[in-house]
Amino acid sequence: MNYKNLLFTAALALLAGNATAQNDMSGALKSYSYVEAQGGLQLTSTNADMTKLMTPTAAFSFGHYFSPVVGVRLHVNAWQSKSGFKDLDKFYKWKYITPSADVMLNLTNLFAAEASHPLNVILLGGVGLNYAWDNDELKDLNVPITRIPLAWDDNRLSHNLRAGLRLETDVTKPLGFSLELAANSLDDRFNSKTNDADDWQFTAMLGVSFRFGQGHYKKAAPVKTVTKPQPVVQQPVVEKKPETEKVVPATPVVEPKPQQPVKKAVVKKDQLKEEIFYVICKSDPKDAGQDQLKRVADFMKKYKDAKVQVVGYADKGTGNAEVNKMYAERRATECKDALVKKYGCDAARISIDSKGDTVQPFAENDKNRCVIIESTAEYTVYE
Repeated sequence: MNYKNLLFTAALALLAGNATAQNDMSGALKSYSYVEAQGGLQLTSTNADMTKLMTPTAAFSFGHYFSPVVGVRLHVNAWQSKSGFKDLDKFYKWKYITPSADVMLNLTNLFAAEASHPLNVILLGGVGLNYAWDNDELKDLNVPITRIPLAWDDNRLSHNLRAGLRLETDVTKPLGFSLELAANSLDDRFNSKTNDADDWQFTAMLGVSFRFGQGHYKKAAPVKTVTKPQPVVQQPVVEKKPETEKVVPATPVVEPKPQQPVKKAVVKKDQLKEEIFYVICKSDPKDAGQDQLKRVADFMKKYKDAKVQVVGYADKGTGNAEVNKMYAERRATECKDALVKKYGCDAARISIDSKGDTVQPFAENDKNRCVIIESTAEYTVYE
């Protein structure tokens, strides 16, 4: 891997940002952060039997996706590495640590506009440093220094250039699992043998990640249609000719009847507010709030133009924000379904909303597991 490849990866990231901006992802996951722990095997390429060079490795990282496509992470990989001499059939181990900064490109989100995918393919590349120590096993082998120059006590800090591929489960879920394969190019001091050529270290790791701080795209507001006033066409004025005066015969005088009192139209309002309370969500009774729903149905039948809003809530003291929003929406949906299917109400006149635990209408925590149904109807009386 060289610096040209890194520039190519950065260019792909810029293209990804442009492609994301052109996709209609209203309401979809826009950004999030995560922490991840990984474990697996590593192999250092050298002139020895590869089957004898595999050693355990582990990593910890913190990452952030600025968009559904582009993200960065701080990654620390460490544990143990192994090398040897094939003709002598001798091997030695040492410890290492590799901190690096990586850029990640979600290829699945780049080419598919849907918000959720069961599996995401992620390309990564980065730069960092590697430090190796505790190579006493090599000293104990008593290998003649004339065979190959050895880096005993010299500076064993070296560069690290990385490229790899990740397979990661649905990124819209809080908990994720991954498989990561990566190749690392390091200075030849890494394995204590110097031969003026970079060494390669290959890693294969399984990981578990926790995602948090999710942001979503705002849904676009509906476009209002403005009707332009039509120009008023002036009709030509036609002058009327004076009519010839006609003689009208006298008519008898009729006494006017007394006028009836004029009735005044007054618009009045009728308010509806029903509250349905629940216990813990898994124990919600199926027949909860039937009396309240019956009163709502009677109100809608009495006022044919009245529209009803059903809002679901969840208490902040139980669960988390994501789960509570789901339960609040489920309760509101079940109330609407009962009004439509059981009481024959018009679904077009019923709107639902879910506040989750972001709004707490009551001071008592348990009361906030509820659905509140409200409506206002106008009617005219003559006084």
